[in-house]
Amino acid sequence: MRGYAKEGVVRAIREAGGEMYAITSEPQTLARNAQEDWQTGFEHVGDPHQEISGTCAERGWLSLFTNEWGSDFGNLGTGTSWVSHPKGYFQPGVLALGREGRVLYRWRCRPTRQNIGGAVARPTPGYVWRRVESALREPADAPDALPDANPELDSPPVPWPIFVTLLIANGWFLRPVPFDQRAGENTVPKRIRNAALRVPLFVAAWVAAGLFLPGWMVALVFAAWVVKVVPGVRLVHDRFQNVAPGEPA
Repeated sequence: MRGYAKEGVVRAIREAGGEMYAITSEPQTLARNAQEDWQTGFEHVGDPHQEISGTCAERGWLSLFTNEWGSDFGNLGTGTSWVSHPKGYFQPGVLALGREGRVLYRWRCRPTRQNIGGAVARPTPGYVWRRVESALREPADAPDALPDANPELDSPPVPWPIFVTLLIANGWFLRPVPFDQRAGENTVPKRIRNAALRVPLFVAAWVAAGLFLPGWMVALVFAAWVVKVVPGVRLVHDRFQNVAPGEPA
């Protein structure tokens, strides 16, 4: 969302007489915190009961995929407060409406292993605005824009094994720990970088153990480590949404 301000899309929308909002399934307090921390330049609105997203679906504008973490997912991180949603959370989407209610642009994320259950890969702000500008040049009675099935994305797919490895590294190789959003300098990119730096050190430690310690001892410790981390890996695999093509929202 920060890219919309950085690339001048928010300014362009306002100059065209429109406004931009970010709707989240988080409560309003967290929505406000994100607005202030990210300095997006537009209003963030909490929709934990999914009233706004539900209205968009009822009117045929945009129907988002939804998911629930489950109470056990909080055992992976620092508590359940950041994954507490009364009706689950909705996946990302982009919706642009004209003054007359015509859909100028729409896209919804289909969560898969490739986009880490919907955590990455969004249409780029510039691409979205170009599509909106093109729709604005059409007649007022033009049909609604079809859902965008092949947008220009801001990041490539992430191999699932690499993502899970980074989660384990983020938990100091004792359990997978999600990269939840936090205020301050300890940002998600910074924590991802730190986790990535730990991986070669972890591998080097096992190599050194294999060279200087008895093989049976290394094998026993490695087996114990696998037993320790496997339940968390399975939980991550189950909780991160993977929607098959054609599956309804």
